[in-house]
Amino acid sequence: MSMNPASVWWVACGLLVAIELATGTFYLLMLALACAAAALSAHLGLGSAVQMMTAAVVGGIAVATLRRIRNSRPGRLPARSNPDVNMDIGQSVLVKHWAADGSTQVQYRGALWQARYQGNDTPPAGHYFIRAVEGSCLMLDV
Repeated sequence: MSMNPASVWWVACGLLVAIELATGTFYLLMLALACAAAALSAHLGLGSAVQMMTAAVVGGIAVATLRRIRNSRPGRLPARSNPDVNMDIGQSVLVKHWAADGSTQVQYRGALWQARYQGNDTPPAGHYFIRAVEGSCLMLDV
C-alpha cells in the first residue's frame, strides 16, 4: 500500500512538530510549516518538483524571517553580560582596594579573580556587582 504525496508531507509535518516539542527548537516549526505548504500544493495536484520547491521556498523564508526577528530584538544582551547565560552576573564581590588603572583582584567563588571597574571615575573600596565577564576578568559596577 502506498501513500499519496500529500499524506507523506503531512506525516513529515507531524514528525517535525513532535521533534520540536521534544527539543524546543523553534526552527523545526518553520520546517513543519514548509511541509504543510508542500502538502497543500500536493492537494492542489501540483507535481513533486513543485511540491519540493514550495517546501524549500516556504521553509527558507520562514527560517530567515525567524532568524531576522530573533536577531533584531533591542533588549537582547550579549552572553558575557546576560544573567540567563552566566550565573556570575549580578553577584556581589568585596573590593578591598583599587589600582590606579581601575583594576583589582577579588576573592570570588573560592578563587582570586582579576576585576576591572566599568565606570569612569576612581572607585572607592566596598561592595560591587559583577556586570559582565570578559575571559577570566570580572567587570564590576555599583
